[in-house]
Amino acid sequence: MDTTLRDGEQTQGVSYSPFEKLHIARLLLKELNVDRIEIASARVSKGEFEAIRQITDWARHNNLHRKIEVLGFVDGDVSLNWIRDAGGKVVNLLCKGSLRHLEKQLRKTPEQHVNDIRDIIRKAQQNDMDVNIYLEDWSNGMIHSPDYVFYMIDSLKDDRVERFMLPDTLGILNPDQTYEYCKKITERYPNHHFDFHPHNDYDLAVANIYSAVRAGIRGVHATVNGM
Repeated sequence: MDTTLRDGEQTQGVSYSPFEKLHIARLLLKELNVDRIEIASARVSKGEFEAIRQITDWARHNNLHRKIEVLGFVDGDVSLNWIRDAGGKVVNLLCKGSLRHLEKQLRKTPEQHVNDIRDIIRKAQQNDMDVNIYLEDWSNGMIHSPDYVFYMIDSLKDDRVERFMLPDTLGILNPDQTYEYCKKITERYPNHHFDFHPHNDYDLAVANIYSAVRAGIRGVHATVNGM
């Protein structure tokens, strides 16, 4: 999955117009044959809404609309409705992948978080939308609270989740750690699809992707020129 238009746009000094986003989306899907693209975050701005609408209109006419993904939040149906109204069919739901993030940021129990996520999955199904789950701060979760990570996946693996996506949110992993933690996941859940989402804080993103693939990860996230 290419996330140049979402995570890449967080690069300092980078901002795309709706026209530029549409042009890049076309190149990624038509010229480079990228499997999927993540194009925006929900609820950011009217300009972002318009960019999503233009891309999803084009994608629908080219039978590519299920390849277009938008980051959403665990906020009831607010993000979900925003993405739906912009024409999106795939939500990448940003959930908590470490106990510290859950307790410090959401101040909820794991059980409450799972229930909130399930409610969004159910609403997405009602709107004919697919859901992937980001386990934000997953790398720290595997280091400091692996039982919580396993609880989250165990609780949601039989729901309608297309993919679990494992981010190294703070860019803290090295290739050996990436292999170790990804291998634990793929061995425990051999029948589920996992993506690895690296960050390049220490110039290890490419090396970590190779380690993730060796560990059995089925999908990797990238950006044009490593933005």
